[in-house]
Amino acid sequence: MAPKNATNLDVHVVNHGSLFAFELLTADAREWVDQNVSDDAQFFGGALMVEHRYAMDLATGMQNDGLEVR
Repeated sequence: MAPKNATNLDVHVVNHGSLFAFELLTADAREWVDQNVSDDAQFFGGALMVEHRYAMDLATGMQNDGLEVR
C-alpha cells in the first residue's frame, strides 16, 4: 500500500455503543479487510460492523499497516 498523509482518510470509525462501524472509504481499506478479516464479517450499509471488544485491535492493525483511521 502507498504511504498516506494526514489528509487521506481510509477508514472512518463510528461508535454506536456496543458496536463500532468501520466505514471503508478507499480501495486500500477494502483490500485490507479482504485480506485480514474473517469471511463471516458483518457489514451494514457498506460499513464493517465490529463488537466493541474487537474495535481497538482492528483499528490498531489497520494503522500499523499504513491505513489512516479516525
